[in-house]
Amino acid sequence: MASLRINALLEESIVDGPGLRFVVFTQGCPHHCPGCHNPQTHDPKAGQLIDIDAIASAIEENPLLQGVTFSGGEPFMQPAALTELGQKIHALGLDVVTYTGFTLEALRAKGNPEIDALLSVTDLLVDGPFLLEERNTTLAYRGSANQRLIPLSEAMQGLLPPEA
Repeated sequence: MASLRINALLEESIVDGPGLRFVVFTQGCPHHCPGCHNPQTHDPKAGQLIDIDAIASAIEENPLLQGVTFSGGEPFMQPAALTELGQKIHALGLDVVTYTGFTLEALRAKGNPEIDALLSVTDLLVDGPFLLEERNTTLAYRGSANQRLIPLSEAMQGLLPPEA
């Protein structure tokens, strides 16, 4: 069974993507963005290991969820386990939002099949590092103006705010 190193699970959120969401805060981040909202997630050895089936079961218990958000930390530090979890989430009829401090172009340029697989189960990618000088609390689902909302599937059509 695959496991994931997490910082926390949030069973309901309305700010981490469209609709009511379950949020998986992964542990470990190489970016260390100044002003990061989740600095406790930076240390890749902290947090706890949890079985992805246990996470999937917790998600399945809430019939009101629209989807699940992978946040961090940096989700692309654990792409294989998150891909497996993403497949289970899609099997439940829910969508996946993934936050990353990398740009989509940088992720694709890596040519890493595990990263490509995580992108393939991501319906909406929120990419780019948090930049304190571009901080903007009025933007939907992101903290700084440089970050982009990139729909990667049809599931997000019509669900994003107009300024996206």
